[in-house]
Amino acid sequence: MKKVLKPMLYVGAIGLSVFLLIFVITCTWIGFDVKNQCQTAKRAYGGDCVTALGTLLSDENRSFRERNSAIWALGQLGDSRAYPMLKRMYTGNIPDREPLDRMISQYELKKAVALTNGGFNMTAVFWRYGIQ
Repeated sequence: MKKVLKPMLYVGAIGLSVFLLIFVITCTWIGFDVKNQCQTAKRAYGGDCVTALGTLLSDENRSFRERNSAIWALGQLGDSRAYPMLKRMYTGNIPDREPLDRMISQYELKKAVALTNGGFNMTAVFWRYGIQ
């Protein structure tokens, strides 16, 4: 029994370590991307992250891809101030395929609305605190 248990514990420990490493890398990547989106919007529009990203989202001179990225970043931030603007844009009609460079993504809006309305974002716990 010990001959089987010991290797299984090693495999389990390695598996858990790999999972945690991937999780930390993912959290860091998401945090970096949100911070980058925020800084870009703040340079263009001023204000704090939510205000600047909201202004970018409303700017019809911006590409759909930029505006969809702003939706994603607002959702990741989870700030309730973004909820009304996101909710106004959300129709609930999510097509099977949404080209992110040709339309505002209802799928991204659905996720962002949920996150700004008190939804839980597991990865944000690790990076959200430092972004303003």
